[in-house]
Amino acid sequence: MSRDIDWRSRRRQALEKARRVVVKVGSAVLTTDKGLDPRVINRLADQMAALHDRGLDLILVTSGAVAAGRHVLGEDPACMVHKQAASAVGQSRLMHGYDEAFGRYGKITAQILLTRDDLRSRERFLNARNTMSRLLEWRVIPIVNENDTVAVQELKFGDNDALSAMVANLVEADLVVNLTSAPGVFSDNPLTNPDAVFVPYIEDIAGMNLQTMCRGKTGAGTGGMLSKLMAARRAARRGVPTLIVSGKEKFALERIFNLEELGTWIAPTGKMLTGRKFWLAYHLDPAGSIAVDAGAARALQTGGKSLLAAGVVRVEGNFGVGALVSIVDLDGASVGVGLTNFKAADLRRIQGLSSVEIEKVLGPCPHSEVVHRDNMVLESAL
Repeated sequence: MSRDIDWRSRRRQALEKARRVVVKVGSAVLTTDKGLDPRVINRLADQMAALHDRGLDLILVTSGAVAAGRHVLGEDPACMVHKQAASAVGQSRLMHGYDEAFGRYGKITAQILLTRDDLRSRERFLNARNTMSRLLEWRVIPIVNENDTVAVQELKFGDNDALSAMVANLVEADLVVNLTSAPGVFSDNPLTNPDAVFVPYIEDIAGMNLQTMCRGKTGAGTGGMLSKLMAARRAARRGVPTLIVSGKEKFALERIFNLEELGTWIAPTGKMLTGRKFWLAYHLDPAGSIAVDAGAARALQTGGKSLLAAGVVRVEGNFGVGALVSIVDLDGASVGVGLTNFKAADLRRIQGLSSVEIEKVLGPCPHSEVVHRDNMVLESAL
């Protein structure tokens, strides 16, 4: 079987087996210069209701609240406070549009607003997962958006593409469908490069230079193709494929699940992160950083080793035991992230020392590793 036929076959099989699907729709699809487009919302509800009738569990991650509020207020929110106020005005209108549209097909919807803080707290993460599970058991369609009204900058996902990958992990989805204004992924930005070619399939998204491929973004939202591919890479690391397809294409969702070839299919990675390591990599913020020498960086990246104090050359931050820290090389390039077994003050005292020498400085220690490999996620997996 040729490689071309093989990926198409695997795509077909994944679509046929998918039972739980996250559908993400962006502002560029949902809105016009007059605000929310009710025709788009109605068409989306029509297609999702049909798929729901086929037995699929569906979770909708939606943008559009800020754009809707901006139109009602007649203001162009330039700062975060203005955007939060516009979101507060627009969110109810966005949800009302969905509730009415899905209600025409006898479908019950539920509004779920999340911030990063909700998912990086393990207790809140589990509560959110339990709520989602119960709603899906009741055949409710959860409609998820970032809680822009209350989220401070450091607690924002940044865009709903990132949120869709987090939700896919939360609900253990089989597939993410990202509805955007573009027909899929191109080798370069087609708006600036007429020679850019369409990419129907991405096998190794972890090995791609996404920054080079993706230049430019849509005006209505906060994302762009870069954010979509970064989200797809995260989903791929949890074993979840992503389909990036035009939300402006007529009946795109139905055609996808009728196995028509639309958009760009992004395959899951062969070696996926466990749920715990995914949570470490994407839900927590590093409290500091540890710089390591070339030998230690090589041992971590190619040898599957734990980080020892002997390889540590610099410690930044004032973190405690169990904190998430960035691990960087001498040039500042990321090696990975991990949970430290030592607080920053103690680590500065023992950096560069062998395991035997550590006890002479700190006394008996329960751990000889600064960061155990089981509590580490390397940059290649991020």
